[in-house]
Amino acid sequence: MELSLATPSLLFPAISLLLLAYTNRFLGLAALIRELQARYRSEQSHSVRRQIDNLRRRVMLIRHMQVAGVTSLFLCVLCMFLIFAAQPGPAKIAFGVSLCAMMVSLGLSLREIWISIDALNVQLGDLESDEPVRSDDG
Repeated sequence: MELSLATPSLLFPAISLLLLAYTNRFLGLAALIRELQARYRSEQSHSVRRQIDNLRRRVMLIRHMQVAGVTSLFLCVLCMFLIFAAQPGPAKIAFGVSLCAMMVSLGLSLREIWISIDALNVQLGDLESDEPVRSDDG
């Protein structure tokens, strides 16, 4: 397989958008954590505590997602440098590892999404337990 500068450069927009999405997730979680922390201090609710624990796991996952994404970008740039330096063998290795880092990042993202769905289910469960049961008999 021939590897040109165009091949690794195709990943730049994808990696940049992923890192932006991960940063937005992180900022959203940070705001939510601050809000829940204030709520927990006033209520001491078990449900709020579960949500905070869930958010802690998600923040750790987002950190790992970002590290894998940045690693992918770094290796992409290294690959381009190696192509420029006429080192096709190491360039292919760097590009392959870059793709693997991207897959790790995407896999962690999928896991984080799964955990966020669990968090929403906890929230919905709280809403359902707070609502009085109404009869439709009318």
